[in-house]
Parts: sequence; C-alpha cells; structure tokens
Amino acid sequence: MDSKALYARYQELQAYVGWTDADAARVSASAALIEPHLPALVDDFYAEITRHPGARKVITGGKAQIDRLKGTLTIWVRELMHGPYDVEHVAKRWRIGWRHVEIGLDQVYTNVALSRLRSGIVRAIMKHFQGDPTDLAETIESLHKLIDLDLAIIEDAYQSEYLNRQAQVERLAAVGHMAGGVAHELRQPLNVIRSSVYYLQHARKPTPQKQNEHLDRIDRQVKLADGVITAMADFAKLPTPQTRPVNVAQCLAETLETIRVPDAIELNVDCPADAMMQADAGQIRIVLGNLIRNARDAMREGGRLTVDVSTSEQHVEITVSDTGGGIPPEHLPRIMEPMFTTKARGIGLGLTISRAIITKHGGHIRVHSEPNEGASFTVVIPAALTADPSTGVHSS
Repeated sequence: MDSKALYARYQELQAYVGWTDADAARVSASAALIEPHLPALVDDFYAEITRHPGARKVITGGKAQIDRLKGTLTIWVRELMHGPYDVEHVAKRWRIGWRHVEIGLDQVYTNVALSRLRSGIVRAIMKHFQGDPTDLAETIESLHKLIDLDLAIIEDAYQSEYLNRQAQVERLAAVGHMAGGVAHELRQPLNVIRSSVYYLQHARKPTPQKQNEHLDRIDRQVKLADGVITAMADFAKLPTPQTRPVNVAQCLAETLETIRVPDAIELNVDCPADAMMQADAGQIRIVLGNLIRNARDAMREGGRLTVDVSTSEQHVEITVSDTGGGIPPEHLPRIMEPMFTTKARGIGLGLTISRAIITKHGGHIRVHSEPNEGASFTVVIPAALTADPSTGVHSS
C-alpha cells in the first residue's frame, strides 16, 4: 500500500479510537517505567513462542535468529512508547504483517503474542506508577488504544497480503485448469484431422467421394478448434462495452436469427416492442445467444423455450427458461465458473463470459432451477437512458 494512503488510514483509525496528543504524552511519560523490565518482557515473549509448534515453526535460524528478533522487538516496544507516530512508524507496522505472510506465520499467534506482551507492559506500569489513580487509569487506557492501533495495521497488512497471494494462487490454478480444458477440447479435433490427413496421404487411389468426405471432416474439426480459440479470446479480453439505447425486441430477433431451434421445441418470446436497454448490442447478443443455446441443448427430446422481457424505470429483465431436466443442486454454485460444463462437448466458458459482460454493463444474472423442472436465467441490465427534450437532461 502507498505510504501516504496507509498513513491516512492510520489517522482514520486514530480518530475512530479517540487517540489524541494527550494519549501520546501519557504513554511517553510511562516509558521509563517499563525500560528496566524490557529485557525480561522480550525474553518471555520468545520463550512462549518456542512452546507452541505453530509459532515456533517460523524460527528456522536457531538462537542467532532469536537474538536478532529480540533486538527488533526491543526497538519496536521503544518506538511504540515514544513515537513519533508518523508515516515511517506506520510503514514499519505494515511491514510486520507483510513479513508474517511471507514466513507463513498464522496471524492468530501475533494477536496472542501481543496480548501477552501487553499484559507484561501493563503490569510493569501499574507496579511502578506514582501518581493519581485516575492518571494511571488514563495511561493504561491510552496504552491499550496504541497497541490496538498497531495490531490493526499489522492485521490489515496481513489480510491484504494474504488475500493478494491467495488471488495469485487462484489465478494460477484457474490458468492451469483452463489450459487442461483447452488441451482436452483441442486434442479431439486435432486427432480427427491427423487421421484424415494420414488417409489422404497414404490411401491408394481414393475416390473423389472419399476425398471430399475427409476434407469435410477436416473442415468441421478446424471450425471446432477455432470455436475453442475464439471462446478463449473472448474470455481473456472482453472490451469495455460501448453502451447506447438498444431496442430489446430487435436485439432478440437478431440473436434468434443465428440460432437453429428444432421443430420439437416450442419457442415463445414475450417482449414489449418499446423495451429499451442501455447496452452494447453486440455483447448482449453474445449473452442472449449463450443462454438460448443452453436452453435449447437442455431439451434434446423437445420442450418449451421461453424468452420473457419485463421492464421498470431502472432495469430491463430478460428471462430465458427451458423445460429440460434442470440443473443439479450441487452444480448450481459452479455453473458460471470457467471451464465448468455438464455438456459432453463444450469448453465451459459461455456462462462465464456472459456474467462478465453483464457485470461490465452494471447488471447481474440470476439463475433458478429445480431438478426435472427446467431452468431459468434472468439477465438484469440498466434501462436505456432517455433525454427530456425540454431540458436535455438524461434519466432512466
């Protein structure tokens, strides 16, 4: 995190707990009370760590490492008590959390270790404090605020870095999973092409009919492979939608022109002629095409495919429903994941791409399904912006 942004965050947290210059002065005034006890507090801190395997596992350098860490902790406590609580102070605390992720130390051990150290510091102050009990209580309260602020920054850094690393791991896993899926999808058409090429190269006096048959096979498999690559390219780089008012009925009609619906499937479309959405028409046709083809493919033996459009002032809802076998409950949470598919063939990116497109439009997709009762997907997208001719102001 940028040091200035981090310090601004720390200042926000200071305001949240009510930290003031008076708190800083009280803590600084009590620093001399714990100085004689500091070596014992630091020794206790690391002695306790060595008694817990989950914390001890990160101490890989033996006594020399512990001695270095004791020196670092001593400096940390002195800086804690004296300040200044500036940009560099906060950056050092942030680096502690980052380092704990790097060495694999569970944050819970940082929390309990600081709790133990806090108790030792409080005991030392209470034992040697000379003054009004009210002043002592205020000093202890100020110390708690300060340690809580340090812990908040350390934990914030820990969580940010941990989530960042987890995201990297998940991205690598997704790439690996996707690469495996692509390899699987491309291998079959390539094998068919290879066998046809082998035949054409080695067959003795093949008939024109046989030659054309193998050439057609090659052509079909090239188209299949091209479809896989196109899907990957669409997924990898979806351009920012260029939105404008789009007539929903026209967009649906253009989409349906490209999709073959068998005679065994009854197609019903209910869309107000004046329904308008704020959208990139080309990208929405991709979404509608994916949903309609999925609905069609879910009804191999025939059924009813319904496209229903409803509108409000803010949104347009397009629901594509089928009367197929439905989606198994265990698959529902995963159906929009990359490479997840229940089809015998298919790369499993259609719904992933569709969700990405709708999200970039500021909308979302809902899905509902019951076993043996079909499925319905609802696209929710912003209604078109229209201008008031008297003012030129746009509204939805």
